[in-house]
Amino acid sequence: MKKTFLLQTEGKNPDRILEAVKHEVRKYARREGRKTVPEGFDYWDFDCKVGVTPVEAEVATFAQVVPMIDAAAKAGAATCYVEVLAKPVIRLRKPVTEGEDGRGFAESADPTH
Repeated sequence: MKKTFLLQTEGKNPDRILEAVKHEVRKYARREGRKTVPEGFDYWDFDCKVGVTPVEAEVATFAQVVPMIDAAAKAGAATCYVEVLAKPVIRLRKPVTEGEDGRGFAESADPTH
């Protein structure tokens, strides 16, 4: 989704417009997350950018998108550009070393334990 949202519209409450924008972004993420992940991948992740214009957009994590939209609205911006693109990702697993008892616990760096 690449979209420029109007944050200020004549005759509409700015708080309701802001909530509608955030709802649309979350709805897109839910819809993309329900799609079948391609073979060999574990889950969907999102590449995100948020800014007043597409040129000024900053790279962000998905968790930062809504607070950045709020910040743009509080700064009095008339528009907000939001780019959220889904990408399949392989989950990185931490390597596990076998402990003395053989149960696969990671070894402690502290020699007293």
